[in-house]
Amino acid sequence: MIFHEVNWIRSNIDKFCPQVKKAALEWYRPFKYVPYFLQKLFKYIKQRWRKIPVIVQVEETRDKTFSVKELANTAKCSVHRELPLINSFSTKICASQMELLAQNKLVKKIWYDREVKAVLDVASPTVQSPPLWEKGITGKGIIVAVLDTGIYEHPDLSGRIVGFKDFINQKTQPYDDNGHGTHVAGNIGSNGSQSSYEYRGPASEASLVGIKVLNKMGAGQLSTVIEGIQWCIDNKESLGIRVLSMSLGSTATESYIDDPACQAVEKAWSNGIVVCVAAGNEGPQSNTIISPGIDPLVITVGAIDDNDSISPDDDQVASFSSRGPTIDGLIKPDILSPGVNIISLRSPGSTLDKQDKESRVGNWYFSLSGTSMATPVCSGVVAQILQSDGSLTPDQVKKRLMDTAKAFDNLDPNIQGAGVIDAQKAIGLVNNKERFE
Repeated sequence: MIFHEVNWIRSNIDKFCPQVKKAALEWYRPFKYVPYFLQKLFKYIKQRWRKIPVIVQVEETRDKTFSVKELANTAKCSVHRELPLINSFSTKICASQMELLAQNKLVKKIWYDREVKAVLDVASPTVQSPPLWEKGITGKGIIVAVLDTGIYEHPDLSGRIVGFKDFINQKTQPYDDNGHGTHVAGNIGSNGSQSSYEYRGPASEASLVGIKVLNKMGAGQLSTVIEGIQWCIDNKESLGIRVLSMSLGSTATESYIDDPACQAVEKAWSNGIVVCVAAGNEGPQSNTIISPGIDPLVITVGAIDDNDSISPDDDQVASFSSRGPTIDGLIKPDILSPGVNIISLRSPGSTLDKQDKESRVGNWYFSLSGTSMATPVCSGVVAQILQSDGSLTPDQVKKRLMDTAKAFDNLDPNIQGAGVIDAQKAIGLVNNKERFE
């Protein structure tokens, strides 16, 4: 009987991501301890009332009057978020609604709207940023967008939060009720004013745009993240956004070609925005790179432990830093930067601040570890590179970073990528520019 019930799933299997397929089959699974004569009733209730969050991608059409709302209406479901960036919309659906969507020729793909989670004292010297400060290369004039939990208006960022968009609570003024996004922002551009300039990010004069897509617990929906990327692209020209820093992600379950987060970051990349994303904190096991870090275009950042010293002699890849290859067999991460015990900005009263009081450093700072910290350090160096040469494309920036990185001897590229960032060499102050041609 169950085989007949799921025929519509089998005949449309190419439209489902693995998580959606599993969830759809679950609607029809018999109950273990329910008598046979009640099975039909119980399954009907489950199929009717258990809804799952999905992202529905629509085939491209030449019909200018067509709308995703009209398509949603055919399946009797509502549109929660329109996602034109990847020609999609998000919704919650029951079994009958999914069946109608799956059988619609205009529906190209149905993804599970999965949960996405958030993944400086010696960090800047490790990546060779301080010598550039002496030459005025501080990221000044470069705008970096931070897709995260928000940004607290910290004194070390005074006057440099030039834009803010809140997709969680729809507030208009910058804030951070989790603390992760503020720490990330500091890893990019803290000027260290409250620490006698000790805790300073690579791009200490860069400007920041906060895009809040994660809640106070540091989690959010994939559809919200995609909407945040869309907003970043839409406001690229008006705000001057050149870099997008994403210290978030989720488990990769399918090829980057089919992954909605990867499709979104590729659109940002093709629109001239350098995208830096976290490799993930699932190491030291291999095949643990998270999405959208599995995408070959973007800069995927792993973490090193610099052992709180400027000398590179005791640097090592952080045990938690995710390893490749990706689900597609590609080498990742691309690059490494410091991500262990990084002291950056504190958001007083936020979730992290209250849960982990021992990580406070003085009144204004906070210590965290993860590729979430390594990624914005890389984003800060990218801002320095773009200040030195604003004509560079995202591909050229990535090439500079990887061509000039310092690799560990005899270490698999799927652990270290090209090696540790060297900002001086990437900008061309140490090596000849010929290698970038």
